[in-house]
Amino acid sequence: MKHFPKLLSSQIGFDLAQTILDGFNRHYQIFREAAINAKRQFERGDWHGLQKLARERITSYDDRVRECVELLEDEYDAENIDDEVWQQIKLHYIGLLTQHRQPECAETFFNSVCCKILHRSYFNNDFIFVRPAISTEYIENDEPAAKPTYRAYYPEADGLASTLERIVTNFQLDVPFEDLPRDVNCVMRSIRDAFGEFDAAFNFQIHVLSSLFFRNKAAYIVGRIINGEHVMPFSVPIRHTADSLLTLDTVLLRREQILIIFSFSHSYFLVDMEVPSATVQFLRSIMPGKPKAEIYTSVGLQKQGKNLFYRDLLHHLSHSSDKFIIAPGIKGLVMLVFTLPSFPYVFKLIKDSFPPPKETTREQIQAKYQLVKRHDRLGRMADTLEYSEVALPLSRLDDALIKELERYAPSMIEYEDDTVVIRHLYIERRMTPLNLYLHNGTDEQIDHGIKEYGDAIKELIKANIFPGDMLYKNFGVTRHGRVVFYDYDEIEYLTDCNVRRVPPPRHDEDEMSGEPWYAIGPHDIFPQTYGTFLLGEPRVRAAFLRHHPDFFDPALWQSTKEQLLAGMLPDFFPYERSERFCVRYPECFAAARAAQPLANTRRAAAA
Repeated sequence: MKHFPKLLSSQIGFDLAQTILDGFNRHYQIFREAAINAKRQFERGDWHGLQKLARERITSYDDRVRECVELLEDEYDAENIDDEVWQQIKLHYIGLLTQHRQPECAETFFNSVCCKILHRSYFNNDFIFVRPAISTEYIENDEPAAKPTYRAYYPEADGLASTLERIVTNFQLDVPFEDLPRDVNCVMRSIRDAFGEFDAAFNFQIHVLSSLFFRNKAAYIVGRIINGEHVMPFSVPIRHTADSLLTLDTVLLRREQILIIFSFSHSYFLVDMEVPSATVQFLRSIMPGKPKAEIYTSVGLQKQGKNLFYRDLLHHLSHSSDKFIIAPGIKGLVMLVFTLPSFPYVFKLIKDSFPPPKETTREQIQAKYQLVKRHDRLGRMADTLEYSEVALPLSRLDDALIKELERYAPSMIEYEDDTVVIRHLYIERRMTPLNLYLHNGTDEQIDHGIKEYGDAIKELIKANIFPGDMLYKNFGVTRHGRVVFYDYDEIEYLTDCNVRRVPPPRHDEDEMSGEPWYAIGPHDIFPQTYGTFLLGEPRVRAAFLRHHPDFFDPALWQSTKEQLLAGMLPDFFPYERSERFCVRYPECFAAARAAQPLANTRRAAAA
């Protein structure tokens, strides 16, 4: 350890603190630039560019942490600095954050840097932010030209229709709308359909977050309607028409719908936030039961979400007494999964070895999870929080779980005093395994589960994800009834797969054989064979063939692959298609459709 005189120690502490904060500021500048660029990509309809932005932003945080660590080690030999200096660094850092607009995220960045430098025995001591030191309440962006976190509109002054149009045009999208008054009329009809004719209270107002939320092919307006004592959330997705104009696709007015678009199974939004805590506070007002950790994650600040989640876990452990147990359901060959019954998550670690027919490695499995993290998950793949060196109280682990850990993953655990340290861990939202849902379900639930399962697979392959192991046990049912995939050790890009038809048998013995009579390459897939393990139960079979008769036809899979290879990106909707204005109010769009051929002719003539 390097020891310094007291005055010099304080100066070095300040310099180190400023260096770490400079590293965070660079990270957050890049984070905001991605959201600003997302608006341009959306306006141009550059969907591949939007996907690239989202992927690069996910890896940007770790890159900035790595840069900062290298600078501290090169300039200050940070790994060998003594305890007194580290305490000074933290104190100076707190002082630098008193007027900062993202202090909670800056504290998390500080933790990330320190945990790369210090041994884990320091992780819970005074050198890092175990609890937040700076309040995020009432932080304001007081720059003269800055936009507020949200804007307030008062429909009583100008009328609801004019107010709704102004809400949309205030985002200043550089693409014209196909027919904004028509779309606004559809919004008003939807509000009346949902709530009936209501009297405007004295405080009737609409609050709208000042930045759009970009994901996939949509830009979402997010806000709340306040009328008397009622606070009603809403979101309006803006999409491109086939003619490259803009349209309001629908309005989502139920809290459940808002929760789904902010679900853990969707990719992170690209959204510009000067004061992220204020945006999160607004979102919590319309989703009051949703943890702050999940909201931070959904708006792209996944490291802050991860930090808050771990604090929530520690808080829950200190206020509960039940034990971690092996998760119910069929045990996997690759992952050891456990849960805490009173906490709605599952904990997954990779086993040390895998029995046949699994042929993979720990590194390959970790790469698959990283692939999913960077991919557009479309509401059909569960997000995972990845942790290293997680210390859990040994007394809170069930004896059967301890035996499982010692038997299947001894290299992943280490005992320290009264804790067990797990070297590498994934954490996911707990869901009902689909196989249990179907086994215990009513006819109606089976019908719903199978429709959702087929929809999930079809959406995944359209997003270029082949699940690999499609057994029902690898899918879960969320509290909103959506089927989500969560077992990633066999996923592949569909474009890397060779879609094949089963060749006809050569003779009767082929049909009777338990082994295939044809050669199978490492990337060959045979959709015709999937019914063998999916259609065993009569009620399941009937529901499957009713909703997805094309599922076992190789043509479905091959045509999807060809579209992907051609660069096509299909539309995905985190809401029912029946909610879309063009479906719900077709008469409003009839005139636009009738005028379309003439408009196309005029454009062609002009060209």
